[in-house]
Amino acid sequence: MGLALTLAVLSGCRTHRVPKTKAVLITAPVLHDTDDPAIWVHPDTPSMSLIFGTDKNTDGAIYAYDLEGQVVEDKTIRGLKRPNNVDVEYGFRLSDTTQTDILVFTERERQQIRIFSIPDMKPLDGGGFAVFQDEANPEFRLPMGIALYKSPKNGNIYAIVGRKSGPYSGYLYQYELIPDRNGVRLEWVRAFGSFSGKAEIEAIAVDDSNGYVYYADEGVCIRKYNAEPDSDNTELDCFGGEYFKEDIEGIAIAAYADGTGFLLVSDQQRGTFNIFDRRTLAFIKAVDLGTRETDGCDVVTVALGSLFPGGLFVAMDNNRTFHFFDLGQILQLNKDSER
Repeated sequence: MGLALTLAVLSGCRTHRVPKTKAVLITAPVLHDTDDPAIWVHPDTPSMSLIFGTDKNTDGAIYAYDLEGQVVEDKTIRGLKRPNNVDVEYGFRLSDTTQTDILVFTERERQQIRIFSIPDMKPLDGGGFAVFQDEANPEFRLPMGIALYKSPKNGNIYAIVGRKSGPYSGYLYQYELIPDRNGVRLEWVRAFGSFSGKAEIEAIAVDDSNGYVYYADEGVCIRKYNAEPDSDNTELDCFGGEYFKEDIEGIAIAAYADGTGFLLVSDQQRGTFNIFDRRTLAFIKAVDLGTRETDGCDVVTVALGSLFPGGLFVAMDNNRTFHFFDLGQILQLNKDSER
């Protein structure tokens, strides 16, 4: 089914029935507590792509999985102090002649973020970069959510970092990742983003090609801002809150080259995902994927082998596992539910 037809089918669905599907596969459980995944697509051999997932604990880790859900031990990073959220970005320029894909995640108990190259998993950060250093309140220095933005204007890469708790304005900090002789240095560029104070902010997602940041003010709405660091810090939208039972959690952006696509957002207490149109932000449909108490999720729209011909969607489950879905099957749910 083509994307245009899929969009038309989704837009026409307004029944109360929530279609269901099961994961293509489920990973073995981590030791402690799954929280957030990130998908890295191999540039030459899609079958060698990796899924990274956090094990959120004082004795934590970033697990690496292959497309069969098996742990890739030599790509897994252990000995971490409560890694929370994780993201990947492509083509970070280490020098004029060298570039690498990167993995970045928050390490809450060390009040820092970490940066590793992919797929060799070498640290580029000298052990980590402290964040929110200017905050007088120590509770406001604990990083939690993170998303990477690659500017279409100049190719620069930025980390947008949230925290466990923070002020009503300037909740997010944006840092530029700058190459230097030691690997990378971090430079603060701005604080932005409002916070209701009702719950917390964890999930952050960036639409690179359109230059937007989305984050979940958990008990209120999904907030939208410009991602360029020199842009106006005015909030662009606050939407979707009426479709969630309580906490708005993980956000994944399924982006297609023609500008269409979807935001898939976890309705944590209902155990479902709400789908919004990428262009209009209109609510389309809720789907039940069988995961429960989902915090983090991620998605790519490219085909990844025979198991995920329509793209890959990954979501955590509170039984310490990650669930892998064919994105095409999720979109097809809405068509099937109307038959």
